[in-house]
Amino acid sequence: MNSFSHISNIYFLGIGGIGMSALARYFNALGKHVAGTDRHSSELTRTLEAEGSHVLHSTDADRIPEIFKTDNDSLIVYTPAVSESNPQYQYFLSHGYSIRKRAQVLGDISRGTTTLAVAGTHGKTTTTAILAHLLKHSGAKVSAFLGGISENYRSNLILAGNEVIVVEADEYDRSFLQLAPNIAAITSMDADHLDIYGEAGQLEDSFKAFAGLLPQDGKLFFKKGLPLIGTSIAVEEEADIRVLNIRITNGSYLFDLDLQGELLQDLQLSLPGKHNLFNAATALSMAFSYGIPAEALKAALSEFKGVSRRFSYRIRTEQFTLIDDYAHHPEEIRAAHEAVRAMHPGKEVLVIFQPHLFSRTRDFAEDFAASLDLFDQVRLLDIYPAREEAMEGITSAWLMDKLQNKNKKLIDKASLVTEIRDSGAPVVMMLGAGDIGEEVEKITKTFSYEN
Repeated sequence: MNSFSHISNIYFLGIGGIGMSALARYFNALGKHVAGTDRHSSELTRTLEAEGSHVLHSTDADRIPEIFKTDNDSLIVYTPAVSESNPQYQYFLSHGYSIRKRAQVLGDISRGTTTLAVAGTHGKTTTTAILAHLLKHSGAKVSAFLGGISENYRSNLILAGNEVIVVEADEYDRSFLQLAPNIAAITSMDADHLDIYGEAGQLEDSFKAFAGLLPQDGKLFFKKGLPLIGTSIAVEEEADIRVLNIRITNGSYLFDLDLQGELLQDLQLSLPGKHNLFNAATALSMAFSYGIPAEALKAALSEFKGVSRRFSYRIRTEQFTLIDDYAHHPEEIRAAHEAVRAMHPGKEVLVIFQPHLFSRTRDFAEDFAASLDLFDQVRLLDIYPAREEAMEGITSAWLMDKLQNKNKKLIDKASLVTEIRDSGAPVVMMLGAGDIGEEVEKITKTFSYEN
């Protein structure tokens, strides 16, 4: 693992992001002085503060802590979501500081250490979390940087040694090309981030370039059907590695996994949806390839609890079920729908969706409409802008007009409780990658009291 011993102070521009906060936690655990800024207070920023990091909610240059202004050897880390016009970024740039993207720092940490990296436009967070859990539970000396909060460890960072690194490989801004993986997986290559790539072909080329980072003795696992060379994985169909004999018992999947001749039987997974069987198969394949024994993997998988905001049950009673999910791409919404129908057959389902990014809403409007139409009732919140400025004509009302669903409505956050009550739906799913997660907390408190 690359040493940062010569650096005492590290400042994060965008410290509250899921990837940035994992790095901040890592450096804080190394005993560095960690600070940073984020526009909004959140559960993550509050956790960082509780762990000892200094978090600001202002980008003014005069708010930079004095210790960073007097130490030109400080490392400044930023994400592509931070604008170059950011006053603090401009201050550090004009004063000659070392400024590096999050992906570059993560690449430095992983370089020289056996690295297992999971990429994909969706599925990568859950797969990475399962993989990290499999290794840690099996006793491997692993450090893992996750793109979500593991329910097992209540963190997006696992520190259990430095012999192997597990990392979620982010395709946004081609960040994953900074990594040096030894074992890699690509879970999906559906079009996304077209604001960066322009067209789907460019995104596909980027994933192929990521696969090309593997050394000659490296191993690539991927979803059957992708235009890649390596080991294919599929659920209940022919592939190099196959999920077989699927059963549902007491709300969990039981299945077998044919690992190219090594048969793992009666594996248990508590996550709903066949897409999660693929995610588990991918993680198991990578861990087995690394050298974790089959029986250890079987025991570890049965203990995996999931990832926060990935089909997370917040309330589950006979009368009312509330599910929180990060789905923000049409294919992810379809997967969430498949899972909820499998787990709650015959029940009416209300979906509350917060679109994420104007550009994504524009680029996939027809697919969003088709995936949302699968639900019994649809409620749309305003588009969460994240790093973008508003685009003329691209609104949730514009998207809603494309839905065929007769039970659809545009709502605001203040009316969420009333809308859920009035819907009469026994199952409610809240989907999106923006700040809808904060609203889920409020809804959970209200309806937990009522149920």
